[in-house]
Amino acid sequence: MELWAIWLVIGVILFVIEMLTLTFYLLWIGIGAIAAALIALVAPDLFFVQALVGCIVALGLTFFTKPLTRYMRKSKGYTDVIDDLVGKQGIVIEQIDVGRNGIVKVGNETWSANSYQALQKDDIIIVLQRGTTVLEVQKWEGVS
Repeated sequence: MELWAIWLVIGVILFVIEMLTLTFYLLWIGIGAIAAALIALVAPDLFFVQALVGCIVALGLTFFTKPLTRYMRKSKGYTDVIDDLVGKQGIVIEQIDVGRNGIVKVGNETWSANSYQALQKDDIIIVLQRGTTVLEVQKWEGVS
């Protein structure tokens, strides 16, 4: 297989994983892999140059966009969608054991979740806190 195609496949895989994690870290590495694929089309025998360009692009995007995203998050009127989940009800999709993550559904989205109590499938939960990609939940004791 051509080296440019390998770089392209790596980039696409990173894009897909990024869509599942919602962190933006893999997006920059994926764009770096695409840049390396473009260099591989021009200079197919220079693997070191391809890898170097990919790394420089990924690092450059990381360093230049970090202050921009920090500024936007602090701007007036910015709200993070994940913050809106705190206090909402959901349902356990995959059992949550103490110390191990499970899966919950809140609204139309599924999330990884942990709890300080064991929760069984189909238990109704309420979201207490949110991490970057993991929610902290507890069993809902209210009356529906």
